[in-house]
Order: sequence, then structure tokens, then C-alpha cells
Amino acid sequence: MSTAARAPLSAQDLDSLALGRDFTEPRVDLNGKSVLITGGTGSFGRAFARMIGEAYQPRKLIVFSRDELKQYEMAQDFQAPYMRWFIGDVRDQARLESAMRDVDYVVHAAALKHVPIAEYNPFECIKTNVMGAENVVNAAIRAGVKRVVALSTDKAANPINLYGASKLASDKIFVAAEAMSGADGTRFSVVRYGNVVGSRGSVAPLFRRLAAEGAADLPITDARMTRFWITLRQGVNFVLSSMEMMKGAEIFVPKIPSLKTTELADAIAPGLPHRVIGIRPGEKLHEIMIGEDDARSTVELHDRYAILPSHDHARREAYMAEGARPLPDGFSYCSDKNPERLDARGLQALLSQAFAK
Repeated sequence: MSTAARAPLSAQDLDSLALGRDFTEPRVDLNGKSVLITGGTGSFGRAFARMIGEAYQPRKLIVFSRDELKQYEMAQDFQAPYMRWFIGDVRDQARLESAMRDVDYVVHAAALKHVPIAEYNPFECIKTNVMGAENVVNAAIRAGVKRVVALSTDKAANPINLYGASKLASDKIFVAAEAMSGADGTRFSVVRYGNVVGSRGSVAPLFRRLAAEGAADLPITDARMTRFWITLRQGVNFVLSSMEMMKGAEIFVPKIPSLKTTELADAIAPGLPHRVIGIRPGEKLHEIMIGEDDARSTVELHDRYAILPSHDHARREAYMAEGARPLPDGFSYCSDKNPERLDARGLQALLSQAFAK
């Protein structure tokens, strides 16, 4: 795929691409199945539970998390008979094994995600993001779970901060887990995507809050900064479709738009001045989701890329037989060189979906 510049996505393009793409095909069938999500009280977990309730009738949907107050508050909004609430921490493998008993599918969303906090609390970050990943793998294999999809981040590609490095280690653990589970055992894959518009801790809700409170300006780390953007709905659909198509050991990367942080600020609060505060510790100017080295073992599908184990030629050939394409030499997928950019109307559509009640 060429990285040559293209025109910004128009509103008409967004109608056909569903704000970039909707990632609804193929989609795993969860009717009658038991599903567990770690870190299930977070922004992704709430969106996942809501969308599962809209599309399926699962046997059980288990929210596994360590905060009883967040579980109690979430339970007030999700009172379907299939909902289950399981207090536990991914640092506790025995508790995970208990929670995964008779579970078909697992989505691993639990992580310590705040970059500066991870830099200041490195041991805690490693315990949750790396040792927690190992515990999820071991528990899933012992419980006989069919498929596991782990959520990653663009910061795991060429990481410069501890959070990104810990998620890269987590990605490697889930990819290597295929060898541990055996030919007929649990299948493991990873999904890696960029910033989620509207999620807890995202800059978009911060900009909205500051504008609503009458702030004199919006804080911008660097006027050149770019990021990949995806909505929660897209993220959930991407997980569900990846769970259906996965063969195991892939890292799936969606084709999504990118834009400057200043463009996001202008769309949320037109006319409000920007105040440059400088890049925070461990923060990149531009994000990358596929580096040149990974690109050599990556194949391109119609709406995503799949980073495959470099030694697994059979898996690569299986994807190629289904229409996947190799990437050209020198390819990288970076937010500043991404050919898909949102124009002003497209960005407003993205924000409307992200903040829809």
C-alpha cells in the first residue's frame, strides 16, 4: 500500500466507511456463548457490554475487575440476566482460573495505561501489564478457553516509554502463547489500535470539559503532534471481527484515520486559543503502529493489517491464499504519514459518534 498523500476523507466517504471503517465483517457469533472481559468496568468494557447486549444473547458476559465501586455503578446500567460480576485482579492467576471456568471467549482489556503514572510506578506497571498477561494466558489454557483477544496500543510499536514497552512484552506473550496451547488448544491474538475518542483519560473529553467550563485556552503538548483515532464502537467491532477471523498469533492493526491534536482541539472548541505546554515524559510526537521491521512479516487485508510471526510461513500462506497482500519494502504505518486524514466535517461526525449517549 502506498503512503502517498491522499485527499482528506469527506463526509460522503465517512458514510461509506462508517467514520473510517466499521469493522463489522466478519463478526464472531456470541449467541449462547460465555464471554469474559478483564478490566471490564473501563470505557472499552462498558461499550463492549452495551454492544454485546444489542447484538447477541450470550449465555454469560462476565465483567472481571478489581474495583467493587465501579462494578456496582456499572451493574446499575447493565441488568441483563446474563451479566456476571467477578471481583479479581489479573495479578492473581488462581482467581482468573476460577473466573474463566466454562468460558468460551476472553477479551483482555485490563492494563495500567497512563504514561506518566507508569513511568513513576514502574513495578506496578510491570505486575499488571506483563505478569498479568502471563496469568491470563496460563489461566485461559488451563480453563480450556477457545479464543483470547488481548487489547494493545500504538505505543507498543517502537516503544519509548514503560507503558509501551510493557504492552510490547504483553503482545509477545500472547503471540508466543500459541506454542504453549498446542494445535487444538486456546487460540490467542492481539489487536493494536490508536487513541480512542471519548474514552476515559482521552484528550477529547478533557478538551470538551475545559471548553464547557469556560477555559481561556486549551493545553497542547506540541502543535505538530499527530495521533491515530478510533471510536469505542469501532474498537469493539474490531475486536469482534478479529476474534472471528483470527488463526492465532496475529497482531491485528486497523486502518483508521489520523489527525493533528490541534485539529481535534479546533473541532471541539472552535476559536479557543491553544497553549503549548510541551511533550510529556515518555510521549512521542507521532505514533507508529507498524514499523519497517514488522512490516516485512505483515500482510494487508481490506480493512486492517495482520502482523504475523516471522517464522510462521504456513500462517502467512494461509492469509495470502485468502487474498491478503504483502507490504512493499520500506513500509511503515505512522500517524504523520497516514494517507487517511479526516477533514473538518468528517471530524465532527467522528466526535458526534464518540460522544453520542
